[in-house]
Amino acid sequence: QPRMDKHDQLFGSLLYLFHTTGMQGLGKLMNPVSQKIEINTIQAKESIDMLEMLKEKTKGNISPELSRLLDQFLTDLRLNYVDEQKDIN
Repeated sequence: QPRMDKHDQLFGSLLYLFHTTGMQGLGKLMNPVSQKIEINTIQAKESIDMLEMLKEKTKGNISPELSRLLDQFLTDLRLNYVDEQKDIN
């Protein structure tokens, strides 16, 4: 199994950043600035949109491992987003 190069590591970090930001917006992680749990579904939706765009733009051009990570993060955010929307309505 080939090791991830620097660009793969940076891409993985970018995915993690959007996932973390999305989970903060869904109130699943504490906001590190305010030290509080805050819900901001607009922020969460933007994170989902960014990950969806990255998936589309990198299709066939990233490793299977990064592709799986991207899919996992998207699934996680989408399911939590739907749950949060149910709580609001």
